[in-house]
Amino acid sequence: MSTWLTDTLGIEVPLVQAPMARVSEGVMAAAVSAAGGLGMVGVGPTASREWVHEQARTAGGAGAPYGLGFMAWALERDPRPLEAALETDTALVSVSFGAFEEPLRRAKAAGKLVTTQVGNVAEARRAEQAGVDLVVARGREAGGHGRDEVSTLPLLQLVRAAADVPVVAAGGIANADGLAAVLAGGAVGAWVGTAFLCCRESVFPAAARQRLIAADDTATVYGRVFDVAQRAPWPREYGGRALRNRFFDEWVGHEDELEADTEALARYDAAAREGDFDVAVVYAGQGAALLTEETAAADVVASFARAGTVTPG
Repeated sequence: MSTWLTDTLGIEVPLVQAPMARVSEGVMAAAVSAAGGLGMVGVGPTASREWVHEQARTAGGAGAPYGLGFMAWALERDPRPLEAALETDTALVSVSFGAFEEPLRRAKAAGKLVTTQVGNVAEARRAEQAGVDLVVARGREAGGHGRDEVSTLPLLQLVRAAADVPVVAAGGIANADGLAAVLAGGAVGAWVGTAFLCCRESVFPAAARQRLIAADDTATVYGRVFDVAQRAPWPREYGGRALRNRFFDEWVGHEDELEADTEALARYDAAAREGDFDVAVVYAGQGAALLTEETAAADVVASFARAGTVTPG
């Protein structure tokens, strides 16, 4: 399969493994890139310069291109992780969720390809004005944080009409059929996170993987409950999609009360330490229903590569 994405990045499969903090570190990114996709390291809000350098060295160890992904709101608090990234040989820098313009300008000036994830047309227009090389149209089906406004296929069409830059689709793309669908819709590739959650190269806990394997088509929910429980300073417009659990059902609609409930917050902290996922969060998109087993990142990439052979049923 040859698209703008494969040709520009020098990869074999038009597939970007989404940067997922506390899931996709250098080992996973290296495995995805070695298999022909673009692996990405998810840089969390507390990452140090040293951690970024270490993960970049690991991600680039196979000699294949890789990427680094950041949260704009976190860089406003501490720009040093981005400064570290610009000292690496990363091929792609992604900055999303907040004021992404200045970090992207700096990365582009350093010679990096740059992108951001957008959840509506207004955000896509901002991205184009900021000079992105490609834009990620992230639909509401996607796991983790983002807007809950427009689904992937309508957003892909809308962003393609509104912005004159290549578009990568994200949200609910879990296998070769999904990749074939967005390629047919004009995307130059897919940005995929959930399909990689059960990879052995991830740092996702084994108990969380088992929850994902058991998930059905209605297993995910969207909201701010887990952000409040973790005291995570995400902007309100970027809630999170995760597996529904007992804690979410208890507190959804009562987030302000949760914020003031020290006993509930302590219960959440203990559950997160102990891996109790009846309480602690498992971020995942609607594609979780298609996960059936633990696997290797290379096998996931190979399964997406079959999109070139998919024909309508």
